[in-house]
Amino acid sequence: MTPSQPSHSPQEKAIPQPCKHPRVQIVSRDAESEYVECKECGEVFESSELKDMAIEEKSDPDEEE
Repeated sequence: MTPSQPSHSPQEKAIPQPCKHPRVQIVSRDAESEYVECKECGEVFESSELKDMAIEEKSDPDEEE
């Protein structure tokens, strides 16, 4: 018997949209860095990364043109 991939679950196969982290909460802070958690997806990352994501997002359309 050969295993087959289920074709009845298109949601699992679909490419998920990346979270843009619209709502974040500070979870930790020290002298050099600040960590935030996204209230939508639960990802924890440095707040400076959030600023970098916003900058990249604004520059992406310019690169395509």
